[in-house]
Order: sequence, then structure tokens, then C-alpha cells
Amino acid sequence: MTERNLLNDPCWSAKDLGEPLPSSPHAVSVALPRWEDVIAYEEKVPACLNSLKAIYPRFGFNPFVAEIARKSLAFHGELHQSSWPFPNIASALSAQKHCHHDNSECYSKIKDFLGISCLIVDQRSTPSAKAFWQHTGLGLSSREAAIALGKEKKPSTSDGGCARAKLLNRLANLYECDSNLIQLHRSGMAALTSILSAIKDIKGDSSILQIGFPYVDVLKLPQIIFQGSDLTLKTKLNYIKALLDKKQPAALIIEIPSNPLLKCVDLISISKLAKDRNIPVIVDDTIGSSINVHLTPYADVVFSSLTKSFAGRGDILAGSTVISPYSKWKIELTEIMPKAALSSLSDSDAIELEIASRDVKDRLKRLNISCLKLKEKLETKKEISKVLHPQECKNFNSLLKKGGGYGCLLSFELKGGIEESKRIYDSLRVCKGPSLGTNFTLVCPYVQLAHFNELKWAESCGVSEHLLRVSVGLEDEDELWSRFNSVIEKK
Repeated sequence: MTERNLLNDPCWSAKDLGEPLPSSPHAVSVALPRWEDVIAYEEKVPACLNSLKAIYPRFGFNPFVAEIARKSLAFHGELHQSSWPFPNIASALSAQKHCHHDNSECYSKIKDFLGISCLIVDQRSTPSAKAFWQHTGLGLSSREAAIALGKEKKPSTSDGGCARAKLLNRLANLYECDSNLIQLHRSGMAALTSILSAIKDIKGDSSILQIGFPYVDVLKLPQIIFQGSDLTLKTKLNYIKALLDKKQPAALIIEIPSNPLLKCVDLISISKLAKDRNIPVIVDDTIGSSINVHLTPYADVVFSSLTKSFAGRGDILAGSTVISPYSKWKIELTEIMPKAALSSLSDSDAIELEIASRDVKDRLKRLNISCLKLKEKLETKKEISKVLHPQECKNFNSLLKKGGGYGCLLSFELKGGIEESKRIYDSLRVCKGPSLGTNFTLVCPYVQLAHFNELKWAESCGVSEHLLRVSVGLEDEDELWSRFNSVIEKK
């Protein structure tokens, strides 16, 4: 695959539909360059879906994984069923258990194919298998699939172990803790899956409480796969205090900051309320980044999607968990979480992640500055009604490290509403598709992608269907601004 320089030659026009972002067989994003492409993708229009050369790996199968699934069905004579490839038997068994929980009459088998544990289910249980695959993030990685198919070389175990050790030390430096408190996972959602499994072991079957508008799968994972979850968008401390006393949740989940509104609750005060009530606090710092914010004094465990800014390349799926050295559950979590993790980051993915993240500190500082400058320029445009960015949040500022910034993400809304958002989106000369934290700028109509079937609910939560989310990359700042400015002003 010829590598395309997405900084100078972005996938932005109709002809780029379906191109992998970046130009890699392991790309985690895909070009949806027009608003109508986003709608066609969500409505599963065959012409659109057949054009896609990549897809976010939890939302669908990477081409290598799809080949494993297809060939496993043919090999085992199960052509009328669906196949879900997992890296080991433990993950496949957990998926099978979920399918049978949803439908006691589920037809299922776990069959080996090329050393891969494939869960094969009937069509009635396919939605349950898909939900487990998407929400838990435990599926086979594209690199594992490519190796199983003989299309890529399997690295040595020692090289994989060396890469993991370097990654753990790098993360320990960022989080200012011992590396034995950190685990690597095959995705950010797999990291949260391990945390929720451990919390259930410690706290029992009480539901989880999420505070603030959540990322879609962070909301769905405890609701669909675990013991249930309640959501509150009210963040005043007196209300939270009363809610904790009433619900007595097994744990709290908080994103710092939230996606896509980029707001931040008063984590410091909420953490104290939770600690007084013996409730663990789980924090997602994917957008905020450990380089920018110091969270371990207020969280019992922090999880992150290393796929995003930590890797930057956009072709590695990975996640991490960090047990706070200050947590009262530190000993229990350190003992239970390795057992709760059904799988780990593969050798090949660890090696690539280690290489990609070597420049993470310098790169994140550049992204912090570029995003802030774009935010300030967007605020000068009369056509824009609102720019959302963590700089405006006092709660986020209270968590900043010395020298820390605000990350690579902003969102904005236009006074012209959805029609103007469509025009801007279609005309922007930047890459357009899901995901964030890539080295190249990536824009998407986030609510259309994340909440297409619940737009009214999102609107009731204060999240506009025509909001545009921007993950700022490493393009020249003046060049990037000219791309935005020219389409905003053009009528």
C-alpha cells in the first residue's frame, strides 16, 4: 500500500470515500468525506459499505480479520452463521456466555482456525456477538490476523516482551507511578472491561454511575455487558452527594474531559464524596492525556485508549489501565486486575506502539499548541456560534500539570445549523472520518456517527446533531487555518 502524506494530501473529497486513514492495512479510521457518506455509512447503504477499505476495528472487521472470519466459516462448514475471531479461548468463552445470556437457545460453537478461537453463532445471536465485540474491545487485532494468514511475520516473544517493558516504563514516567501498577490491553475498551470485571469482583452486582455526557461505548459497556449503569448529566455537588447516597453505585466513571463537549466535572470534589462513601472512581483520560493532567490523586484507576494521541499514527489499537498509587483498593486491584484481563496487547501491536510513542511528549505539546491556536481563530468567526474546548473549563484547569496543555480536540457549531455544517464538512480540505489523536487533522460530525439512532436523546443532553468535532494534527498551523477559514467564509 503506497503511503499517502495526509498532512499535505488529505482524503477530503468524494473520490476518497473508503480510503484507509492512514494508508496502512491496519488503519483504524476510514474516509467519509461527505455528510451524505456519513449518513449512508450509518444507514448501511451497500454502495457505501462496499467502498470501505478500512473501518474502526471495534465497529467492524479489519480486512484481515474479515478474511479469518470468512475462511473459518468455510473451513468448518458453517456458511450460514457468523464468525467472531478472538485471540484466545477465554475471550471467546466470555463472548459465548454473553450470547447465551441474551438468548438461552443461542446456537454457538468455538472453533479453532489457524490458531484463532472463533466464536460461531447463528443469525439470531449475531447482534449479541457484535455488541460484545464492539463494547469490550477484546477481538482479534488486525496484526494477529495478518500473522495467522501468513501475510506478516510473527515477531519473537522476546521482542514483544522488550517492547512491553519499554511501554510500561514510558507510561510509568507519564503517570508518575511504579510500572507494576500499569497494564497494557488490546484496546481502550478492553482496558475498561478489565476494570469493570475487577470492580464486580470487589463490589458485587450494584450498577455503575456515569457522571457527564459519555463516550458511546463507555456508556454501553456497563449497560449491555455488565451489571447496568445509570447516567447523570447533573453535576452540582449537592445533587451528586444525594445520588451517591441513594444509588450506592459499585463505581463512578468520569471522562476528563467529556467527548465531544470537552467539559470536565469537579473531579476533585466528587472524588472526595466517593472516597467518603467507599466508592471507587474510574477515570478515562484518553482526551485529556496523562501528559496534560494529573489524575491519580483523585481516581482509583485511570484507563486510556492508547490508539489515540499516545500512538498518533492511527494504525495501532491499544489501551492501558493505571491503578492509582493513592487508591485504598490498590492492593486488591493489583491482585485482581491481571486475572480479570482476558487478553493482553499482542507482541506485534506492542512493538509498533513502542515505536510510535517514542515522541509522544514532544508531539502532544505540538498538538496542544496547534489545537489552542485553531480554537482561538475559530472564535473570531461570526459564522460560528460556539467553540468547545477544555481551556474554558475551570475544573480541567484545576487538574493541569505544570507545562500541561489542553489536548488535540475541539468541537464547534455554526449559526447556520445543520445545512451550514454539511456545507463546511463537505468542503473542508482535511481528512474526515472517525477516531482522534492522529498526526493528521481528522474531522467528523461526531453525533451522527456516535448517536445516529438516538439523535433526539443526544439533543436533550445538550449535544447538537450538527456539531463538528476536530482532532487537530501536525499540519502547518497557518496552512490548516487557511483550509478552515476559506470554507467558513465562502458562501
